[in-house]
Amino acid sequence: MRFIYFSFSLLLTAVLFSASCKFNPDVQGEGFAAIQGVWEEEPGKYRDSLLQYTRHQFKFTCDSFYATLETTAKANYYDDSCFNNGHWKEYAKGNYAVSNDTLYFNGTFTKSNFKQKLSGCYRIGQYIPVFLIKHTSAEKIELLNLQQNISVVLKLKEKINCNPQPL
Repeated sequence: MRFIYFSFSLLLTAVLFSASCKFNPDVQGEGFAAIQGVWEEEPGKYRDSLLQYTRHQFKFTCDSFYATLETTAKANYYDDSCFNNGHWKEYAKGNYAVSNDTLYFNGTFTKSNFKQKLSGCYRIGQYIPVFLIKHTSAEKIELLNLQQNISVVLKLKEKINCNPQPL
């Protein structure tokens, strides 16, 4: 009798696990239609008063993003060979999601060709900032970086229509 009970519970567990699982789609998601395109940050009025300032450029294609982060710094936090007179670029790519009024990035820092970066100057590993979406229009997006409490105003440079690609 124990064997039958054990077999039944094992079968029931297998059925429940298989019913709760689903395969990921074979095609990338469509993302958030209002932000599809290439966006470049307008220079902030306060940027010259900061010790370090990063200017953002984003390309949103369906549920994916590509970021170019151009940093200007007055203080050196890196090796002298990396500091580059206080001006450098970093790159990141990954996926994004919009939930209510929040923009979430889930990506990694990359080389300039958007291939995996395992070592080198500046940041490596995850790129996971969170932005509050303050306002969107056809030509402008106003964001608030929730980790640094800095406003980011993006201007549309090129509109992109999402054409989901196979994964």
